[in-house]
Amino acid sequence: MENLRIRKTPLPLFSVIVFLLHLSSLHFPSLAYEPPDKYFINCGSNANATLNSRVFIADRFFHSKASNGINGGNQSNLNLTARIFRQESYYEFDITENGTYFVRLHFLAFASSSSNLSAALFDVSAFPNIWNPGFMLLKNFTAKNSNSNSTIKEFFLGIHPGSFRIYFTPRGSSFAFVNAIEVFLAPANFSPKNYTSSSPLVLHTIYRVNVGGQELRPDEDTLWRNWDSDDLYLTNSNPGGKVGPSQTPDYQVYEKDGFVAAANNFIAPDLVYETAKVMDNRSSTSNPSTLFNITWSFNVRRNAKHLVRAHFCDVVGGTAGVIVFNLYSNGNFTKKVGGPKSIFVNQLPYYYDFVVESKESELINISIGPNVEDTSINNSFLNGLEMLEIMEESAPIPNMKESKSINVAVVVGSVLGGLSLICILVVGFLLGLKYRKAKHVETSEWSPMPAFGGGSTHSRFTEGTITGSPITYLNLGLKISFAQLQQATNNFDTKFLIGEGGFGNVYRGTLSDGRIVAVKRGKRHEHSSGQGLPEFETEIMVLSRIRHRHLVSLIGYCDERSEMILVYEFMEKGTLREHLYESNLPRLSWKQRLEICIGAARGLNYLHKGAAGGIIHRDVKSTNILLDAKCVAKVADFGLSRSGPLDETHVSTNVKGTFGYLDPEYIMTQQLTEKSDVYSFGVVLLEVLCARPALDRNLPREQINLAEWGMNCKKNGLLEQIVDSSLKGQIDPSSLRKFSEIAEKCLQDDAYDRPTMGDVLWDLEYALQLQQTAKHREPHEDSTINASSEFVLPNVQHFPSHSSTVNQDDMTFSGVDESDTAGNEVFSQLKIGDAR
Repeated sequence: MENLRIRKTPLPLFSVIVFLLHLSSLHFPSLAYEPPDKYFINCGSNANATLNSRVFIADRFFHSKASNGINGGNQSNLNLTARIFRQESYYEFDITENGTYFVRLHFLAFASSSSNLSAALFDVSAFPNIWNPGFMLLKNFTAKNSNSNSTIKEFFLGIHPGSFRIYFTPRGSSFAFVNAIEVFLAPANFSPKNYTSSSPLVLHTIYRVNVGGQELRPDEDTLWRNWDSDDLYLTNSNPGGKVGPSQTPDYQVYEKDGFVAAANNFIAPDLVYETAKVMDNRSSTSNPSTLFNITWSFNVRRNAKHLVRAHFCDVVGGTAGVIVFNLYSNGNFTKKVGGPKSIFVNQLPYYYDFVVESKESELINISIGPNVEDTSINNSFLNGLEMLEIMEESAPIPNMKESKSINVAVVVGSVLGGLSLICILVVGFLLGLKYRKAKHVETSEWSPMPAFGGGSTHSRFTEGTITGSPITYLNLGLKISFAQLQQATNNFDTKFLIGEGGFGNVYRGTLSDGRIVAVKRGKRHEHSSGQGLPEFETEIMVLSRIRHRHLVSLIGYCDERSEMILVYEFMEKGTLREHLYESNLPRLSWKQRLEICIGAARGLNYLHKGAAGGIIHRDVKSTNILLDAKCVAKVADFGLSRSGPLDETHVSTNVKGTFGYLDPEYIMTQQLTEKSDVYSFGVVLLEVLCARPALDRNLPREQINLAEWGMNCKKNGLLEQIVDSSLKGQIDPSSLRKFSEIAEKCLQDDAYDRPTMGDVLWDLEYALQLQQTAKHREPHEDSTINASSEFVLPNVQHFPSHSSTVNQDDMTFSGVDESDTAGNEVFSQLKIGDAR
């Protein structure tokens, strides 16, 4: 399959106007809200199609060598046309409002003389923002329908304003197809309430069940959802009884103890809340032997997290709040429901969200049962269940050589009257001239970020950027008030202090929604002098446009008055350095160290090649590689980062970074390239191997600089003598040899001789395979040629990482003998006052 490079094509103004005028004629008869962005596409068709009051617009204006439309004999039947993709292609949607969006993909492998749709094998990925890595929605997907009904895959995505793309990528020599696409904004208050994550919201609907009621078809739901009857999933011999339908639910807006009242029937249809499954007549007795739980069992994917939404509405009758029962997941107590202090009275619908992990099992069981301690009425009820898989797999960065987009603004364009067309053309021409003039004077070093929401009127970001251009596009949706951060850190109590750096102190905090975060507060003297502002701005601008598993996520920021505060996801295990030396923490195994290096390399490689325009971190070091609870490495601190356009060989800039990690060529020429990060990473590799600082002024002069000392030992065949003593007997000789070769390549004086981060990543993966295979061989047997016949080398995909934290020991050569001029003379001749 040919990989095609993405090129973002400017949206034709005329098409936008045509599209907006056309969409203004559409409506949702069954909805009380009108989402600003609503796309219903009849793929591969020359005619519109109507389904459950929705008009799906034909995409007849799309012309591309990458795809063609086919039909099963009825252009106006939504499921009897399809768009086929022979190579990677995408649909593009213009999103104007921040929020949670429904994304539905329709697949029906109907009979066709030109293509066997049931043989298609492909991936589907979504890019909620073109600056960010995408999410894999469907992997190795094939649509083999067992009947005439289409397969509908439904997702919920948190999408920011801007360009949203859905990619279809054929597997191997196969192809991809889709019959119809829906993208529309969910109603307010629809997002999960008890689910927090540093990653954007991406959920895949697996089950939706009307408990105690019949199956509900899309035309019976306000948002065109399908609800199964719960009889399909009951597992125990005591299935309970059914209640309902009752009177119309009493919708309200209220939250308490994690329960959320349903504000309207967009949360679930009336028919879900009007029926319920309850314990049968035996529940009225107090004999404990008659007590039982009602259990529903669901087949799920192994080792996947699922968000479960349980719907309740007391339609049993009797005194409100008397019934108290327990909710269980996989046999574990999850939540107590009801009680005299509960505000959820009869006919009030409400729901509760919680996360369940399937682990090694392929089943998730949800149960309800009486709570005999808090009530004398042994009963329980449930009205509905929804189970959505939390999608966490990143999608590979598309590499399209030419634009193969199906631009929805063009796809759904309509033919207007002659007079209207002329008016639009005139207006479009005039506005187009204005747009081109405005675009011509853009000079910002960083690509502009869309403004997502309001912000403090005291924000300093209306004044200037790191390049002197006005910053009017910062992600205002990430703003957090100073009052919230005071509360989260108990007014920055020193008891919550977890670190100190050049920018400021770092505190552990807990936000009002329960998320544990790291709060980095800039130093006050730097606020007044403006020294910390460029790093503060750069950190926000970089992290708000990238996301990756191996990059620390930015939760928010505060720039009220004289404050500069950054809020990140909390990394439970701290810095890589703390697990190598200078702490009493348990030492990492060799396998763990390799996996951490691989994670960091993936992050850095994404920065260099995957992020928009290319980004050079400029401060790679062990204190800027953080570890989460599972020792997954994430690069942090992007205050010194610079954009590095792929069409340029370097960025001229004042030298900044940390002594001991600085690229010698960068120091001499002041020309920054991605290979400068590679050199710094080579120093980190030696730290990982030797468990000592990059600079140690307490050692003999020839050993102070780790890079020089390590490479000298390798050259003389003494490298094993400086390996961390805690690793003795752990490292396979072949793995050690490959690892030391990687470090040596990274530390070449000439940047041209250093590998790319992609090559470093590949070699580290290979070193890990050598360690895991652990065949005892002589070191000379570890040649790439010989090994290639024994191992399946990884198909490495490259993704991002971020790092940066200041440690006082990294800032100076103080204590070094002045007679050692090898390094000092270089530093004294350069303007490196900004180095840290």
